[in-house]
Amino acid sequence: MPIRLPSNRPADRFYRGGARICAFRAEPPPAGREPEDWIASTTTVAGEARTGLTVLPDGPGGAGILLRDAVTADPVHWLGRAHAQRWGADTRLLVKLLDAGQRLPVHAHPDDAFAAAHLGRAHGKAEAWYILSGGTVHLGLRDDIAADRLAGMVARQETDEMLALLHRVDVHAGDVVWVPPGELHAIGEGVLLLELQQPEDLSILLEWRGFALDGAADGHVGIGFDRALTAVNRRARSAAEIAGLVHPAPVGNEGPVLPAAADAYFRLERHVLDGSAVVAAGFAVVVVTAGEVVIGGADARAGTTWLIAAAEGDVVASGRGELLVARPPAP
Repeated sequence: MPIRLPSNRPADRFYRGGARICAFRAEPPPAGREPEDWIASTTTVAGEARTGLTVLPDGPGGAGILLRDAVTADPVHWLGRAHAQRWGADTRLLVKLLDAGQRLPVHAHPDDAFAAAHLGRAHGKAEAWYILSGGTVHLGLRDDIAADRLAGMVARQETDEMLALLHRVDVHAGDVVWVPPGELHAIGEGVLLLELQQPEDLSILLEWRGFALDGAADGHVGIGFDRALTAVNRRARSAAEIAGLVHPAPVGNEGPVLPAAADAYFRLERHVLDGSAVVAAGFAVVVVTAGEVVIGGADARAGTTWLIAAAEGDVVASGRGELLVARPPAP
């Protein structure tokens, strides 16, 4: 059976948010800075031993089991034989709800090669967003920028100037945004989104003024800004390129939800139900974004999140509503 997952909101993050996640999930308001809900997470918050990990709702003696440990114990059950043969117990996926209670800082994430060479990590951090409540996002440089100019802006914390370097894009509910590794970006205040990403917590922060963090110490992933900023794409994006990164999501089988470039990292399906549909076999994280549906025999209202193991096979969803189905890359 699909497993209904409870909220998993790490506390005391460096930016404000969380109220929209609570409203989406029909839960009480957050206690503080809880702007992210880590769904089906086998990933920890940077520098933490356990924070961020998903606890499954059932376990021996009533105690919850970490999803990470369950997958490690039986990767074929959870991820499927082909996935386990290629990647072992690595789910290759982290899904989040994110509520920008304030504009996020301008930042970027390293790619796989940089993360392996400089950080000793198995993945970089590509990401994509499905917009649930719209607003403004900032993505990609409008003009090329020299390395020394960018480094100087970071050192002097010229935050307004940095934000002005980026394309400003209005997004609406139902839009998707693909953020390749290395691309500078910032999410605007008021945006609620579902994020698919590689399973790492790696951010190169170019600004930190006004946020609850010491960016000078923590913004360069522990390797110093001289090296960290070499992971940033300093090439301009044309308006046509930005249009390729941000677009309305197709429905069902009209085509892939995310651009083809994202397929190497993760996949996203969208199902608008008025009757029934099949969620095909495979490890899947399902978010019900609207309506009331039944997933594999379980009642699922808007705002609930579900985990399906590959061993469950095809799962039928029925009713009226909308499902987002996040998956790792195809093996």
